[in-house]
Amino acid sequence: MTSYAAAQAAARQCYGKLVAYLSARTHDVAGAEDALADAFEAALHRWPVQGVPAAPEAWLLTAARHRLIDTARQRKTQEHNAAQLLLLVDEVDEVDDTQAQAHAIPDQRLALMFACAHPAIDATVRAPLMLQVLLGFDAASIASAFLTSPTTMGQRLVRAKAKIKQSGMALVVPDRHDMPERLDTVLAATYAAFAEGWLDPTGAETRRRSLAEEGLWLARLLASLMPQEPEALGLLALMLYTHARRFARRSAAGDYVPLAQQDTALWDKPLLLQAQELLLHASSFQCPGRYQLEAAVQSAHVHAVLSGVATGAAVLGLYDALLHITQSPVVAINRAVALAQCDGINSKLNSNANAVAALEALDALLSEPRLRDYQPYWAARAHVLQRLGQNAEAAAAYQRAIGLESDAAVRRYLQQRWDEVTEQLTPQ
Repeated sequence: MTSYAAAQAAARQCYGKLVAYLSARTHDVAGAEDALADAFEAALHRWPVQGVPAAPEAWLLTAARHRLIDTARQRKTQEHNAAQLLLLVDEVDEVDDTQAQAHAIPDQRLALMFACAHPAIDATVRAPLMLQVLLGFDAASIASAFLTSPTTMGQRLVRAKAKIKQSGMALVVPDRHDMPERLDTVLAATYAAFAEGWLDPTGAETRRRSLAEEGLWLARLLASLMPQEPEALGLLALMLYTHARRFARRSAAGDYVPLAQQDTALWDKPLLLQAQELLLHASSFQCPGRYQLEAAVQSAHVHAVLSGVATGAAVLGLYDALLHITQSPVVAINRAVALAQCDGINSKLNSNANAVAALEALDALLSEPRLRDYQPYWAARAHVLQRLGQNAEAAAAYQRAIGLESDAAVRRYLQQRWDEVTEQLTPQ
């Protein structure tokens, strides 16, 4: 492995762990990030000359600690920083053997996640903060995911880190009776990390390469920590249902493959079985929530493909329940698609009745500013219009979706659908 590849691997594997560990010692998240950034920069300069260390994670931790010590010395007139300096110096003096140190670094990522979800942190920035400090997302990427501007998101993140530092907030996993109030945010951030990695199924983008696995790791940890919390179990089930199909989402040529057309031989059956068992266990608590319902939707889709039995009515019912809980426009989009695909279930309706109702539901969402440049909205709209035979309108919606899609494989798929509807417009 080259020194550059080793640095990349270390960044993927231990960034969040090291930020969490350093932040727990100093209560300064931004300082920990800066120190670790300097450590990675030093690695890129030194490892090609000195060779890759036997324990890259420990080497980076030592380098980051020294950077923090230098910073603390420059501010040693402040009592807090003087105490921080003594703590860091003692730790570095106690452990000089980086090989031994590699086995002594506790994993405090979960504690940092709950700290980021502290009630003192602005609710709008809790999940974005977790994504940055634990996974290294930049403000622009986070802003895109949360439909806001990079400048605004950057300012919010800076303020949140300053809040943690100024308050001296303890970076520890809260007592069980304090967990529920922060759990929703922790679950949302964990799922956002997984979803970000899921957007890069081929692993071609360095920044996203291990995010799905990282999200799964965090979800497994949460489920093991809170085995009686149905939503933690539901989230893990949801992730496993989708992750089990990762190798079937692209053809050998790299083309996007919709769920209904995937080769089920490529599905990871043990993961699907784990997901099913988790969902059943979660449902035994009789306390349905967002993640359990989303996992149930995935379960219904998987069952439909494997058995050939239509589950459209069940999926629509699940989306109805989800919309009632979340009031989310994204859920409303998915519900509209599910409704359009339920044509003919009710014999009292004509074949297009549900598709017409689905289009009306999508029309009602046009007033939502966040959806005007949201690719899934236009893809869903195009799909429903195509089912209704409104090919000119469908072609325009597909064109909008193509322009908003960043994944080349999905763009090609949408282009094929556009070709289908435009052929219907060509005079014979």
